[in-house]
Amino acid sequence: MGKVRRGGYVFVIWKGDHSPRHVHVYRDGRFVVKWDLDNSVPMRGKVTRRVRELIEKLESEGEI
Repeated sequence: MGKVRRGGYVFVIWKGDHSPRHVHVYRDGRFVVKWDLDNSVPMRGKVTRRVRELIEKLESEGEI
């Protein structure tokens, strides 16, 4: 499991998890969104512009 904290959010990825490659996003211990990294769409929940920007930045940095 990989966990990254950024901008008040926690981004969690489980190695060996089911396809497509995705990240679970939490804020204050509450689920925000499950984001499909391969297709850049939400799988569950709603994504804000801020969360999307953070995901893009983390991907570009190789963190997720």
